[in-house]
Amino acid sequence: MKKLLFLLIAVSIVSCKNSEKKVEETKKPEVKLYQLVGGSILVKKLEVFSQDTTYTGQSKQFTDAYYVISHPKGNLMWDAGLPEQLVIPEPYNEPSGVYRIQRPDSLANQLKSIGFTIDDFKYFAMSHSHFDHTGHANYLKDATLLIQENEYNANLADTLQQKNAAMTALTNVKKINGDYDVFGDGTVVIKYMPGHTIGHQVLYVEVAGLDKPVLLTGDLYHFEENRENKGVPSFNYDVKQTLESMDKFEAFAKEKNATVIIQHSPKDYKKLEKLLNSL
Repeated sequence: MKKLLFLLIAVSIVSCKNSEKKVEETKKPEVKLYQLVGGSILVKKLEVFSQDTTYTGQSKQFTDAYYVISHPKGNLMWDAGLPEQLVIPEPYNEPSGVYRIQRPDSLANQLKSIGFTIDDFKYFAMSHSHFDHTGHANYLKDATLLIQENEYNANLADTLQQKNAAMTALTNVKKINGDYDVFGDGTVVIKYMPGHTIGHQVLYVEVAGLDKPVLLTGDLYHFEENRENKGVPSFNYDVKQTLESMDKFEAFAKEKNATVIIQHSPKDYKKLEKLLNSL
């Protein structure tokens, strides 16, 4: 009888330990998300964000956000705002007449405000390689750049006569092809959504404490009407690919019940700020 009782106790202990182990294995790591302002963009000729004359005569204010993702296995920075040369007292009207642009502060100062330094990043990724997303990219030279191989080839390939100067210091590179799970646990995933550029990508983040995951659009969409009407800017790399990516994006967002954040939208900037401040 004593032997039977001892056996039952032993089995119970092992069972409890196995249950605890399973809970630990399924527990998601604590991921934090920070949102920072990499610039202010007044689009004076909004018609460039359409394939037709839809927005002729209109203008629109954009924000230019970038993001810090903190994960137990390392930190990732997503996008890089406008160049720091634009940290100036008055906005700059660039020569084409389309944009009036300005950056509020340096990367170092902005990171300091949330308790980070430039050296704290294991990974760096950009939605794409346009000037308003590569601004402080070269400062992240010690991080590993996560970039679609075709986007890398379009900007930094050895065969290019002129490389993208905003990215030339980024020599620690991991070229990817398609979707990429950054930390291997499904909490931070780069999703391949080409069309705006050849290797455009968006970012999925499961933020600890939020009921829904966050889905950052890159420049798949620039403002709310773009998303509602599937508007494709005149300067996109490929219209067909863009529309296909929009369909793929919306299906994924629905599948994950994600909160979609349009990165250039002042409205979505405030929405995400409110969510993050509630944590």
